Amino acid sequence: MSLAYTPTRPSASGTGVTAPAGFAAAGVPAGLKSTGKNDVVVVQNLGPQFTAAGVFTSNRVAAAPVHWSKQVLADGRIDAVVLNSGGANACTGAEGFANTHKTAEYAAQLLSVSAGDVAVASTGLIGVQLPMDKLLPGVQAAASALASDQNAADQAAAGIMTTDTVPKLVSRIVGAPGSGQVVIGGMAKGAGMLAPALATMLVVLTTDAQLTAEQADAALRAATAMSFDRADSDGCMSTNDTVLLLASGASGTTPDLADFTAALTDACCELAAKLIEDAEGADHTIAIRTFNAATEADALEVSKAVSRSNLVKTAVFGKDPNWGRVLSEVGTTKAAFEPDELNVSINGVMVCKNGGVGEDRNLVSLEERNVRIEIDLNAGTEEATVLTNDLTHDYVHENSAYSS
Repeated sequence: MSLAYTPTRPSASGTGVTAPAGFAAAGVPAGLKSTGKNDVVVVQNLGPQFTAAGVFTSNRVAAAPVHWSKQVLADGRIDAVVLNSGGANACTGAEGFANTHKTAEYAAQLLSVSAGDVAVASTGLIGVQLPMDKLLPGVQAAASALASDQNAADQAAAGIMTTDTVPKLVSRIVGAPGSGQVVIGGMAKGAGMLAPALATMLVVLTTDAQLTAEQADAALRAATAMSFDRADSDGCMSTNDTVLLLASGASGTTPDLADFTAALTDACCELAAKLIEDAEGADHTIAIRTFNAATEADALEVSKAVSRSNLVKTAVFGKDPNWGRVLSEVGTTKAAFEPDELNVSINGVMVCKNGGVGEDRNLVSLEERNVRIEIDLNAGTEEATVLTNDLTHDYVHENSAYSS
């Protein structure tokens, strides 16, 4: 995963959830948001296959839609997804779960599918019941507006935004021309409350590949482990995190699973990078790369520890290459290393060498948006990179007034 992400796999001509064959989508304003912007979204798999996989937050205080969608996925099938912004439907008790169930049943009737095959995802303020008198008419309007063109994908991506400033869409092509290509599409939302835990926001991924539920699950878990699990904006785990993969089989092609997984991972890495780039109030996007580690797990532990440090994040905001704050976080981990063999570089300047003073820290420029912190453990050959962002006045202000 890089800062200014450059796809390693080709993109399709269209982008978003309608890029693959066999999908329709819509996003409409239903009044859940005070802004009057899109806030209810429907994505429908038109088949002929209805394979699905998903990963969810590991937060024990999970939202009602998370519990519902896990049940829906038990048989590896999803026919449609209903998403809303403007309300998380988390910590809402039995009424909140009943509202999720009601949403799925209502959508199922409109789409002539089974309620047990309709997943639901919500995002917004925790602890408030959804206004069903607005949500259900919104579902009806979205179901009536379903289309398979680029505008539909754009409207859907806009409809799941909360504090996001831009919609986030992606597409990839798997396979060579003339040999049975398949397409992957997707959309994501998230600009805060992003912390690794299987998934870190709301994401719907679609593909026209022919896949079994087991293949879809394996590919999705491999992709999220290398992407969303390594995007950490503020260390705060959401109650609603959901990533879904829907496969229509409309291409008639079963791709090589390794090639498909690589392309799916690439697409997820791009979405993860877009999430961090759009992080709430951020002035800098920070890539923390730990290398020459004894194990990949060690490298990931170190990078995550540094990404969670408010002292590191505020130093970058203040354009202060304070490498001592980096080293102190490395020291909190269980990774294998010798303190007097640690090296730290910031934007290519080795400010710490062998656990002590390296090059002149004044050589480091933090004027640009992208910052790279590289930590050499000198303990092996493995590495891992985590994306995060700085901690700014704007982040504090935005989240201090979120519910008002």
